[in-house]
Amino acid sequence: MTMPGTLTRPELTASDRCDRCGAAAKVRAVLPSGGELLFCGHHARAHEAKLKELSVDMQAGETA
Repeated sequence: MTMPGTLTRPELTASDRCDRCGAAAKVRAVLPSGGELLFCGHHARAHEAKLKELSVDMQAGETA
C-alpha cells in the first residue's frame, strides 16, 4: 500500500546502468541522504559490506 504523498522509485529497466562499470544495473542503493547509486550484481556484492555499514537501503531490481 502506498501512502499519499509518498515518493516511490521506478523499477530498474534494461537501460539502467551500473554507476561503477556501465553493465546492466541489478541493484539500487538508496543512500540515507536520499541519493542513489546503481550497481550490477558484481559491484553490489563487492561493496555490500560497506553499504550496509552506512545504512544504505539495497533494492533489487527487476530487469528482464
